[in-house]
Amino acid sequence: MAAKAKRVFTCSSCGGAAPTWRGQCPRCGEWNTLVEGVAGPGRVGAGAPAASGTPIPLGEHPDEDFRPFPTGIEGLDRVLGGGLTPGGAVLLGGEPGIGKSTILLQLAGLAAAARRRVVYVSGEESLPQLKARAERLGVLHEGLLAAATTDAGAAVDILGATPAPDLVIVDSVQTMHVSGVEGAAGSVSQVRTLAASCVEAAKRGQACLVLVGHVTKDGQIAGPKLLEHMVDTVLYLEGERRHLFRILRVLKNRYGPTDELLVMEMRERGLREIPDPSTFFLGDRDPAVSGSAVVMAVEGRRPFAVEVQALAAKSFLSVPRRAALGLDVGRLHLLLAVLEKRLRLNLGQADIYAKIGGGLKIQDPGLDLGIAAAVLSSFYDRPLPAGAVLWGEVDLSGRIRPVAGHDGRLKQAERLGYGPVLCPDAGGLGPRVDNLAELARLLFAKG
Repeated sequence: MAAKAKRVFTCSSCGGAAPTWRGQCPRCGEWNTLVEGVAGPGRVGAGAPAASGTPIPLGEHPDEDFRPFPTGIEGLDRVLGGGLTPGGAVLLGGEPGIGKSTILLQLAGLAAAARRRVVYVSGEESLPQLKARAERLGVLHEGLLAAATTDAGAAVDILGATPAPDLVIVDSVQTMHVSGVEGAAGSVSQVRTLAASCVEAAKRGQACLVLVGHVTKDGQIAGPKLLEHMVDTVLYLEGERRHLFRILRVLKNRYGPTDELLVMEMRERGLREIPDPSTFFLGDRDPAVSGSAVVMAVEGRRPFAVEVQALAAKSFLSVPRRAALGLDVGRLHLLLAVLEKRLRLNLGQADIYAKIGGGLKIQDPGLDLGIAAAVLSSFYDRPLPAGAVLWGEVDLSGRIRPVAGHDGRLKQAERLGYGPVLCPDAGGLGPRVDNLAELARLLFAKG
């Protein structure tokens, strides 16, 4: 007689399990995230058993070659910390249609051209679709192997195949189904079991594993948070589908830096790296128009110039509108309150809109001064000096604080020929600006 299946309740946020349902997850504290399921096997596929858990002296462990091999994309090698590491697991997330499959098929084709054994496992596209995309991208190579399946066991068996592959791409983890585990493909138990089995098989066979993950409506990688802890590297591809650029961010990396990013441009033949994005996001900016300010922002390690736009227009509504694109609207509300209080402005009768040019999304605190300057420029209807560039964090008192990466921003502004530089310490490239009152006096002869 078969044993009765054990019921468990799994948290969709952290992956933790509880024997009974409760409103709050006992592990991560999130509310209403426990989903009922059946405890299933923790491994799929017909691979060899897991390595022994017997502890040994670490110094006696044989040395193994874990040197990364290049991807063929110089910027991606820099982001990953030298390339793809044998036995490593990479998770790539991003919104639908942003280019995840495109960049991974480019990566697979380049690796195959470099005589690496590559297998692309697709649970979303058929083989004819994959072939057509590879031909369009110009990466179709005889060494590029592909499989169209949603069977998780097949994916794990590929990782443990002989001869062992150098690179296996599973696109995507939410489409694979694990037999013997309750739940539809993409459920917490399915994703957790598949990821654990794939990562274990990759490390056992020394293949580099790349998993593609869907995202939720909030922009977070779907599935249990445990998924991000299982892998060695977490990458996130972002951008606006209606714009050409894409940004690949590193959220976690055991083999390299975690504050790097790669700026790319979507072309007909795939994603192309932008070697110097210093002024790429300015576009055809017109410095003679009011409400526009250039900010030297820092995302990752590289400073680049972005345009902050603002529009202050007379409101005919009882409650004036406030809207923001590319920045937190709460941040805009805070800065407007500081401007009203410290500069004694009447912004209560104006609709105010702010955005980052080019469709960028930036959280750099140095953006504060640029937002304030753009709002003042539109409010007074006077453009800023043509070569002016700003950065600095604005306090509630109206004081301007220095921000991280100041020296790098200053060198980049000097290299690009900007001036005057408006920040707490311009180092001879512009006047010192310590508060918003000084900014209004310098730029608009107000206050």
